[in-house]
Amino acid sequence: MIRLKNEEQLEGIRASCKLLSELYTELKPRIKAGVLTAELDTFAYNFIKSRNAEPAFLNYGDDENPFPASLCISINEEVIHGIPGNRQIQSGDVVSIDSGIGLDGFYSDAAFTVAIPPVEPAIEKLLKTTRECLERAIAAIKPGGRIHDISRAVFSHAKANGFGVVRQYCGHGVGFSQHEDPQVPNYVSPGPNPRLVPGMVFAIEPMITAGTDWVNMLDDGWTIVTRDGSLSAHFEHTVAITKNGAEVLTAW
Repeated sequence: MIRLKNEEQLEGIRASCKLLSELYTELKPRIKAGVLTAELDTFAYNFIKSRNAEPAFLNYGDDENPFPASLCISINEEVIHGIPGNRQIQSGDVVSIDSGIGLDGFYSDAAFTVAIPPVEPAIEKLLKTTRECLERAIAAIKPGGRIHDISRAVFSHAKANGFGVVRQYCGHGVGFSQHEDPQVPNYVSPGPNPRLVPGMVFAIEPMITAGTDWVNMLDDGWTIVTRDGSLSAHFEHTVAITKNGAEVLTAW
């Protein structure tokens, strides 16, 4: 069931998104060669807790294997849900950061990808195209439109540039909890295609690869990798639909 948000509730979601955006402003300069992914996660945890908020990803999932960190840090062929640890970021790595914050009962979600210098032209194109997929998806949002308008914008632009589009994971509603209806696929699926109406809030998140559309899960039960080992990029915003169109609530 899709749960629409009223203006008071949107203000709560905006506040959570603003805090997540502030975290990313502080975090992004720290993503560089030589840094351990656990160091970035510790910084994020301390930042969020110091603002009287909660890391939405920490302990997310079932009791047997909850996600153990505040950030998902996915590197190179890792698409999403990479677990921070003692891995040291290296020159040339493609690093995706994904996180969410719970603030006074309202939730945000956003992701971005950076390439650690030196950056090859093919990697620059992958990141540029993934950002453009997100921009085109947001531009496709019109009250009265459909979810598939968003999906089509992502898929067509990625494929026109020769890239893969991850199909097994997708965007989603957000705001009252970290994951809500509706699902927002990055391709035109045979699934539900609800109409876009003011009060909807969702996370739009193109996951684009330099190769295959298909992915596998590692034995940790979380990390998702490209099936062919190709590089991946991931950009995401929390977006609200108003009577005037799309309102982007997060920033990197």
